[in-house]
Amino acid sequence: MGLIKILIADDEERMRRLVADFLKKQGYAVIEADNGMKALQIIIEQKETISLVILDVMMPIMDGWEALRSIRQYSKVPVIMLTAKCTEADELLSFGIGADEYITKPFSLMILLARVQALLKRLNININGKKSFDGLEIDLPAHTVHVSGQEIELTPKEFELLLYLCDNDGIALSREKILNSVWDYGYFGDVRTVDTHIKKLRLKLGEKGDFIQTIRGLGYKFEVTK
Repeated sequence: MGLIKILIADDEERMRRLVADFLKKQGYAVIEADNGMKALQIIIEQKETISLVILDVMMPIMDGWEALRSIRQYSKVPVIMLTAKCTEADELLSFGIGADEYITKPFSLMILLARVQALLKRLNININGKKSFDGLEIDLPAHTVHVSGQEIELTPKEFELLLYLCDNDGIALSREKILNSVWDYGYFGDVRTVDTHIKKLRLKLGEKGDFIQTIRGLGYKFEVTK
């Protein structure tokens, strides 16, 4: 059974290992990076499987703020800033560029765990690395999707598209934004590619296809409808 995968980026090895070992004991899978550049590379290569990032600010090569700005170009993955920088300006800057939580050192491992669990719960990710939306279940490690208990077959791009929509639950997304995020910024395609994939995805999702709503003149929004 797959585990939720957490990326920890901190150049202080003792601190990084302390957090990594603690989270492993809580049942999470952990990947480590000792600078922001490595963290960004991991996100780019494994963005479909990383469920949460714990990011230090003061790191060599690329600091945590620069890494976070770059990560937000590729992923909406939840990010917890874990840092010794404790001024109000530092915290406001972190939230302004996309951090979800901000914890200052020294810190309690139990408080960190509580913040991790709260963020994952907010995104409907359970301990087995699954997202659930009223009968629609996405298994992140296994790359499978079930509708009302029945597995449906999606192409890798359809899976990535569905995951991106779910990660932005309740947010209206333009076709251009979806194209750039799912097909990457180097993809020279037509926005009609998005429409075609959305149509196929809705069809495969059956009764849950209505979760993908059309926003006239803009694009699409994933929202659970009762």
